Amino acid sequence: MQHDNKNFILAIVLSMAIIFGWQYFYAAPTQKKLEQQTQQQTQVTGGQQQQPGAVVPGTQAAPVVPRETAIASAKRITIETPVIDGSINLTGARFDDIRFKNYRETVDPKSPEIALLNPLGTPHGYFAEHGFIPAAGTTVKLPDLNTEWQAPADATLAPGKPLVLTWDNGEGLTFTRTISVDEDYLFTVKQDVVNKSANAVSLFPYARLLRQGTPKVDGIYVLFEGLIGVLGGKLQEVHYSDLKEEGKKMPVDTTGGWLGFSDKYWATALIPDQAQDLTGTFQHVTANGADSYQADYLGKTAINVPAGGSASYEDRLFAGAKVVQNINAIGEKYKIDRFDLMIDWGWFWFLTKPLFWLLEFIKSYIGNFGVAILIVTVIVKLLFFPLQNKSYESMSKMKKLQPEMEKIKQLHPDDRMKQQQEMMALYKREKVSPLSGCLPILIAIPVFFALYKVIYVTIEMRHAPFFGWIRDLSAHDPTTIFNLFGLIPWDPSTVPVFGHYLMLGVWPIIMGITMWLQMRLNPTPPDPIQAQLFNWMPILFTFMLSSFPAGLVIYWAWNNFLSILQQSYIMRRQGVEVNFFGNIRNSLPFLKRKSSTG
Repeated sequence: MQHDNKNFILAIVLSMAIIFGWQYFYAAPTQKKLEQQTQQQTQVTGGQQQQPGAVVPGTQAAPVVPRETAIASAKRITIETPVIDGSINLTGARFDDIRFKNYRETVDPKSPEIALLNPLGTPHGYFAEHGFIPAAGTTVKLPDLNTEWQAPADATLAPGKPLVLTWDNGEGLTFTRTISVDEDYLFTVKQDVVNKSANAVSLFPYARLLRQGTPKVDGIYVLFEGLIGVLGGKLQEVHYSDLKEEGKKMPVDTTGGWLGFSDKYWATALIPDQAQDLTGTFQHVTANGADSYQADYLGKTAINVPAGGSASYEDRLFAGAKVVQNINAIGEKYKIDRFDLMIDWGWFWFLTKPLFWLLEFIKSYIGNFGVAILIVTVIVKLLFFPLQNKSYESMSKMKKLQPEMEKIKQLHPDDRMKQQQEMMALYKREKVSPLSGCLPILIAIPVFFALYKVIYVTIEMRHAPFFGWIRDLSAHDPTTIFNLFGLIPWDPSTVPVFGHYLMLGVWPIIMGITMWLQMRLNPTPPDPIQAQLFNWMPILFTFMLSSFPAGLVIYWAWNNFLSILQQSYIMRRQGVEVNFFGNIRNSLPFLKRKSSTG
């Protein structure tokens, strides 16, 4: 049993080390590599209509211009909603200027607004385009990237105030594009075609999102970032690296669905008519050494415009923050297949979703997500109170048996097998389990990972403050003991190779101390190696969790504190002395040696 107990504890430590180790051995190096990559931007030009499934022919490298310069050089119609600043480019009727009023680049309220969509030829060019493709074998003139759309002189785009754009091809076809926007991030694009020519026209609707350069991603297993959609009844998640294979192109036949790009907190999605048969495509192209990525769809059923008649097609574009309530509402209102999967809830969604809603509910009354985390921790402790009580009672009995276990070791100092047999008999006689101490940890771990997912993935947690120096629960504790918590004007993270190991803040230290104190309440393992392992675990966890979101570290420290109170109470009730200082002294060799010599 002693041998099994040792292996069990070792398995837990090694498993946790593997799970957390990615932060240092995979995520950090990957992110550093991504930051060092140069991102050549491309200028998309061309005078012919493009089919989805292929990046615009004639793509050429061009000088990258500042975002402000590109916006000022084009004729535009202002977008004004409660959450969006931006404009529609009248050249091509492109969505290429979307900024968010409520989200800033840093916690500083004066920092720049987050910009999602950007004009072509700027750093991180990123735009959305809608239109029609002519039927095979026809040469009808259609609006393209260079088409100059006409708008009323006083036009703006706002909720309840749609923008109407028009263009005449000079051959009997008049195109009208009516763009509407809601109070959040959803655009509706209605395209009308009036045919005054003598011949009928067949057109296929399409829409595309084009992104220039390879976006920087966190590269963390708990979060998907890349091209995403629900096509053919299945969730499609395609990493940028997968598409960078030469000639890589991923078409999927589907009815309805959606597709686009998903970043950590922001997303774009093309939402076709949900009854439309179409082909959705993800692809990558390299032009003059620069990368571009495209998500597009092309309708399979033609829109027929009879001579002297008209026809229309309507689809939608989402370009905004991944606010849970908004995403769910859009999916339900327009019956979009699993639109909620735009937010990466993970395999254990049945834990992460309820935990998020509970945190959101409590925060709506308390006003602070950090306090909500503390309250949820108490709720979880209450839910598992009976199980944890049994575990702590068993551990208390183990604590009382410590003197007898020492006698067994003294009686059989050189016979490990005999020691193990005698201790197993003692456990059986006293009806205790040496594995009971692992139950509280096993209960806490699922909540830990679910909370990690919620804090790291949901935008509601982004820049959510706690108290004092914690201004963002989704980021690590910004302090570090290695510059005396800011007293020394030096950033330890700048140290090459292992600088991120030095970001050891106040909350990780508190977490490590509470973990160590809690372990002092447990019976000392009879095996010296196992005992040393227990002593080193809090230090290992302190360093591993130092770069994790502060909200997660606060949860773990608070959970440890509550466990100390609960376990101390049960130990006293069982008649076991709670001798913190004695336990601390016995666990530290130099103090124990000093005490024995004194």
